[in-house]
Amino acid sequence: MSKQRTRRLFTAEQKAAILKRHLMDKVQVSDLCDEYQLTPSLFYEWQRKLMENAVVALEAGRGERTSKTRVLEKKIEDLEGKLVHRDSVMAELLSEYVALKKELGEP
Repeated sequence: MSKQRTRRLFTAEQKAAILKRHLMDKVQVSDLCDEYQLTPSLFYEWQRKLMENAVVALEAGRGERTSKTRVLEKKIEDLEGKLVHRDSVMAELLSEYVALKKELGEP
């Protein structure tokens, strides 16, 4: 029987730290791969994703909103509107209920 390797999962913070060591500290890719038991192709995949998404990080840093943020803000606004409407409907129903109870003479 052959041994099955278990797949290790790195968090985003761990990936960023590894990539930062390469980019900032100039640690060679081969040294990092040996240290963390990574394949170079995985390392370069992480690096590719970092570079592709760098624009999003830089836009967010300048106060510009990403499309995802705008969508979430719109959803929050819609839900808050629904809550306000629900509260007004509940208030109206409760006032009618109280008036009906008084009309019927119930305590």
